[in-house]
Amino acid sequence: MTAIISTAYSRDLGDELRRLRETCTRLGGRAMAAQLGWDPSKVSNIENGKARASDIDLAQYVATCGKDLDFLEEFRSRYRHAFEPYIVQVPENLRTLAMTESMATSITAYEILSVPGLLQTEAYARAMFEETGFESPEVMEKGVELRMERQTIWRRPFRPDCVFYLHELALRMDIGNAKIMENQYLRLLFNTHVLRIVPTHVKGAAFQTKCTLFEFDKAPPVAYTDSDLAKVFAQDAAAILRCRALFKRLDAVALDAEQSKDKLAEYVSALREDRHDPRTDLA
Repeated sequence: MTAIISTAYSRDLGDELRRLRETCTRLGGRAMAAQLGWDPSKVSNIENGKARASDIDLAQYVATCGKDLDFLEEFRSRYRHAFEPYIVQVPENLRTLAMTESMATSITAYEILSVPGLLQTEAYARAMFEETGFESPEVMEKGVELRMERQTIWRRPFRPDCVFYLHELALRMDIGNAKIMENQYLRLLFNTHVLRIVPTHVKGAAFQTKCTLFEFDKAPPVAYTDSDLAKVFAQDAAAILRCRALFKRLDAVALDAEQSKDKLAEYVSALREDRHDPRTDLA
């Protein structure tokens, strides 16, 4: 076993091993260590993604959990990349992202063309999936369900400190219909204590890459971005510095909480005015 700096992915895979132990055996952490002839701290460090398990360690662990060679080879192929500074995942994999959000003590994010997932209404999220036109109804509903499940962090007693920078372009994107947009504006309006709107005239910010910085009590920060092609987790020092530099720039140009509230109120008022215009169909 090799001690090393943990990553978002190593913590995810370590947690997967812990779940495997809990579902496939009746062994607690100490009992598992005794079964394997390990020190209890070794089981703890591997399951928390704080140490890299050797191939022999993994083989012994999964065998104790009753898994076969095929399972071992599949898991080992993923585990091989667990501690790399850059991790790339397929878009459908939300486990690492959800776990990273749940563990973070602070989340700072920047979105340009859409409302951050953690602040989306269910109807807005569904309309976004529908607008893409790529997924089946079943896949879309599952995507909406998972997005809403991620928002349970808001109901926790010790939720992360958050700041969401949102370019005004996202407010101008008509997703779904007027009612969906009005409800989404209202959801944002009630969360302006964590929201900073970047006004339209700050054009340079629109050409930056959307990103999120996760910070933790006892783990290094993680920078994150995604697209339709991949999710990327970066723990490289240069990536973290670039992310911090972007947020410093956004902090200088974004509206404050009260100004952001006024801006959102303008969008709500505009929709309601249009609703009473007989020439405009908002049904």
